[in-house]
Amino acid sequence: MSTTTHDHTQHDASHDDHGPRKGWTRWLFTTNHKDIGTMYLVFALIMLFIGGAMAMIIRLELFQPGLQFVHPDFFNQMTTLHALIMLFGMIMPAFVGFANWMIPLMIGAPDMALPRLNNWSFWILPFATGLLLSTLFMDGGAPAGGWTMYPPLMLQTGNSFPFAIFAVHLLGMSSILGSINIIVTIMNMRAPGMTLLKMPMFVWTWLITAYLLIAAMPVLAGGVTMLLTDQFFGTSFFQAAGGGDPVLFQHIFWSSDTRRCTSSSCRLSASSRRSSRPFHASRCLATRPWSMQQLPSAFCPSSCGLTTCLPWACRLLAKCSS
Repeated sequence: MSTTTHDHTQHDASHDDHGPRKGWTRWLFTTNHKDIGTMYLVFALIMLFIGGAMAMIIRLELFQPGLQFVHPDFFNQMTTLHALIMLFGMIMPAFVGFANWMIPLMIGAPDMALPRLNNWSFWILPFATGLLLSTLFMDGGAPAGGWTMYPPLMLQTGNSFPFAIFAVHLLGMSSILGSINIIVTIMNMRAPGMTLLKMPMFVWTWLITAYLLIAAMPVLAGGVTMLLTDQFFGTSFFQAAGGGDPVLFQHIFWSSDTRRCTSSSCRLSASSRRSSRPFHASRCLATRPWSMQQLPSAFCPSSCGLTTCLPWACRLLAKCSS
């Protein structure tokens, strides 16, 4: 009996500090959500300095018209890397760091649901950003196609092209793994009595953001993979010479969920726009009387001509008479 009690006490102690490791091994192998959150925040701060230094080079060159300090191609490389580093290396890790620190404390969980996956999702980041920054020292320089990586400019990158694409894949993988961990933690590890409607707003925002990241990152990965196959495998997704469409990448990159009305009135409105007749939102909105409310004329643009409309419809259709 005493042996069993001693074993349980030892197990609980090891769970609280997540192992007896000390020094640098503590940070390398840690599964403690606070330690991992701290590493995310420190990493984001370092990337802020690196991306900020690139921004200073950009602003230094733009201080006066004409060529000042750097070559135009290097300027484009700084613009591309600055944006990628600040977005994937600073903003997203900083918010994930706050999520790691705060979500378990806010919902009463002892830790994240998948602590080892949490550790792995962080350590992907230094390798991915290191790979991205190493493209500066490769033949042809770093990518210079902007942070949106639009073709055909992105396809003119030198030997660093596949390394940049692989770095973006790794950064997206880190985001997906972190999002899975956050969703599982929120859905399965809330304290008794902590219902979804009792969760703090910060937890709700991260729950929604995690689902959006899981939906968006594979689409981005597919787009950059299509870029990769255009460059090395003879496909023509975005190569106009082979029948592809460069604008297709823009649609993939900026893909988002759009609200569409499939009612007959909306289709009639769409056909009226194609026939150059004015589009009246009342045709679409009148099909949903259950969602209408009477509004004072101050909330509705005078050119709209609607006596009843939704607030969001008035804002979206302020130019409906044009």
